Amino acid sequence: MIAVLDASAAIEIVLQRNLAEKLSKYVVEADWVIAPTLFISEVTNTVWKYQKFADFPYRSCEKALEQALALPDDFINELDLYREAFKLSCTLNHPVYDMLYLVIARRNNGLLLTLDKKLVKAANKCSVEIGGL
Repeated sequence: MIAVLDASAAIEIVLQRNLAEKLSKYVVEADWVIAPTLFISEVTNTVWKYQKFADFPYRSCEKALEQALALPDDFINELDLYREAFKLSCTLNHPVYDMLYLVIARRNNGLLLTLDKKLVKAANKCSVEIGGL
């Protein structure tokens, strides 16, 4: 199985929240876990918000970042995805950054791991299998 990991699922795993065990199982069982390089910025920004607004200790944030960024086996460059992601965004009226994950999942017949409800709806329209919610 190929798993496409989005930032929401990665944060859920590293912070050991409600669905961490379920999502971790998908990651462990996957033959290949991939994400767009955008994943790095999204995860980093989310952890920054935890540090800034939820008073997470800086060292804990660094550890969470390292753990989250170690989850994907490979990162896919958006340069290889942007045209298809843009077209899909226009078709589904959904932000391009989410469509990057969807395009990777669709191209690789992958399981999209996300907790983003709007992205789940978009994935369902494209017959992309979801793991997460």
